Amino acid sequence: MNRTEMISRIKHADKPWDLVIVGGGATGLGCAIDAASRGYQTLLLEQDDFAKGTSSRSTKLIHGGVRYLQQGNISLVLEALKERGRLRRNAPHLVHNLPFVVPNYDWWEGPFYGIGLKVYDILAGKHGFGHSKFLSREKTRKYLPTIETEGLLGGVIYYDGQFDDSRLAINMAQTAAEQSATLVNYMKVAGLIKEKQMTAGVLAKDMETGEEYEIRAKGVINATGVFTDQVLKMDDPGAPRMIMPSQGIHLVLDSSFLPGDTAIMVPHTADGRVLFATPWHDKVIVGTTDTMVEQILEEPRPLEEEIEFLLSHAAKYLEKDPSAEDVLSVFAGLRPLVTQGDAENTAAISRDHTIYISRSGLVTVTGGKWTTYRKMAEDAIDNAAVIAHLEEQRCVTRELHIHGYHNHPEKFGNLAVYGADAAGIKDLVRQQPELNKPVHPDLNIIAAEAVWAVRHEMARTLEDFLSRRTRALLLNARASMEAAPAAAELMAGELGYARHWVDSQIETYRELAKGYLI
Repeated sequence: MNRTEMISRIKHADKPWDLVIVGGGATGLGCAIDAASRGYQTLLLEQDDFAKGTSSRSTKLIHGGVRYLQQGNISLVLEALKERGRLRRNAPHLVHNLPFVVPNYDWWEGPFYGIGLKVYDILAGKHGFGHSKFLSREKTRKYLPTIETEGLLGGVIYYDGQFDDSRLAINMAQTAAEQSATLVNYMKVAGLIKEKQMTAGVLAKDMETGEEYEIRAKGVINATGVFTDQVLKMDDPGAPRMIMPSQGIHLVLDSSFLPGDTAIMVPHTADGRVLFATPWHDKVIVGTTDTMVEQILEEPRPLEEEIEFLLSHAAKYLEKDPSAEDVLSVFAGLRPLVTQGDAENTAAISRDHTIYISRSGLVTVTGGKWTTYRKMAEDAIDNAAVIAHLEEQRCVTRELHIHGYHNHPEKFGNLAVYGADAAGIKDLVRQQPELNKPVHPDLNIIAAEAVWAVRHEMARTLEDFLSRRTRALLLNARASMEAAPAAAELMAGELGYARHWVDSQIETYRELAKGYLI
């Protein structure tokens, strides 16, 4: 992917695009893959970086949703379990099985959760990741050596999926590009073009150069997540509110708090959320909260009470009680929950995805979750193709491999998340051995990854590289701040920028990263 080439396509377009997609998160990228793979001329515009918002701040789970099973939402669980299986098949370099143990401290928890998880297995059918079973106290301790043992009776083990969210998003962008889609980050949609009261394109501004574009399209899709209402207001200033955002935060701890490769799942916390403690990239992620918020920020910040909630709950289940000083990073994300009247709390708001078509023909797809992005995209393109009067083409994404597809990524060691692209990074190192140097002793990131991110993954800023092309910001915010100068120098060399760009990027990044420290 090359941004200059992508913008050149916009400038030289001699006819309207079939579809313009606004939003470069999981849903928008899924739509771009689906539309382009059907043969439609597709353009995706993202105001920041791909997966900058919610899509890079998830709990890193590809799952059916045990909580939705508790709520009786069987159809959502069935759909998610199917999509979970498809995603593992299409992106095995990023999606893998993860065992979860539900520890039992009351006599009724074992049979209650055990039966529920057996139903989960049955619903998964041929898409299953493994069979659940009851565990004795001793077996539970074997899987979870640092579990709180006081009052522990046993546990139930089951299997779900884990992934790297922003790495998958970048690979999805590459997949869409391979299907001939045009994708541009840092291109903000500032308005909609109307002809005879119908949506006929978008007004966009290049956030790097300030250049403005009138882009004509047969159909426009609003896939902007928590910013859905902003685009709906461009279409109709009187449009009712569709999104009720909920904030979830996650704490990142050292792996000593939960060694091994088994996660903890607590089905019901004080606020009704499911709590996870999961091993991820040699660290432990504890989350998540569910706090209704009014203000939608591009960079949401964790609330003190959210941090305290997770620390106190983690202490109930971990032998070693974590404190604020143990937190390597804390990150917050907003969920685009679709309103259904007056919901008293976010648990009562729909987790299903919604397709809404306005009178002007603007197609909005929102809600849902990472696991079901492909199905969301399929439904959105089915509708958008009809609205845009495009020739009917069937969806082909159910079996379409995601860029980087590789069945044995573990052979690439620390470069495993790149899948098949790891070979290209290794080639870079062979050509320039100095690029094998780590950017920081506490981060499993080498200099070649910064070069690769600029050349092949459209990384434009230091944050793009340290937060989303690699996960340094989320895994160890302080170390990422210390790595910033070396990474900025490498990126400037590739982008052709002078010293003042390096200094500005370092200052901007360090200010951002402070928000990830307690």
